[in-house]
Amino acid sequence: MIAIATEFRDRRQREERKHRLNREITAPEIRLMGPDNEALGIVPLQEALHAAGEFDVDLVEIASTANPPVCRLMDYGKFKYQEQKKAAEAKAKQAVVEVKEVKFRPGTDDGDYSIKLRNIRRFLADGNKCKITLRFRGREITHQQLGMDLLNRLRDDLADSIQVEQFPKLEGRQMVMMIAPARKKPASTGKPAEQAEGTEKAE
Repeated sequence: MIAIATEFRDRRQREERKHRLNREITAPEIRLMGPDNEALGIVPLQEALHAAGEFDVDLVEIASTANPPVCRLMDYGKFKYQEQKKAAEAKAKQAVVEVKEVKFRPGTDDGDYSIKLRNIRRFLADGNKCKITLRFRGREITHQQLGMDLLNRLRDDLADSIQVEQFPKLEGRQMVMMIAPARKKPASTGKPAEQAEGTEKAE
């Protein structure tokens, strides 16, 4: 039972690693890279394992589909730690964009409208997108123009800070508009204006 459990654990670790190490490598000969990634040529597997023992590192198969497979002498634990650190840093740099839903009614009053508008501006400032949903109840569906007018008003009030990804569209008993923060325009250098001014002076 202990042997089976150990075998299962070793197999699971190999699957998580995505690399074969040391005696897990089966090719009779390999293309060997040294600890500093220097090419050491094609050598028998046993010779490479012996070198790993001398350097007190692992023999890691880094390109299993090559002919012969490419292996490198390295401290695999240190290598995995650096890989995980790089992945964590890359993930931290990725901005997570959320879609915030803000709901309106055709009869939303000015006070409520102002509060919702302020919330939308805050969501956009945080880099998030907004799904604006206007819900019709009962006979309100016969006054779709009221809903369209409200969404157009909202779009005009936010014109300086948004790009519309989906213009107002009726979906069942609700009208939906998708907006996102406006892309920043590249700063103008002002050179054309200076050149034009210079031309005027010359004339």
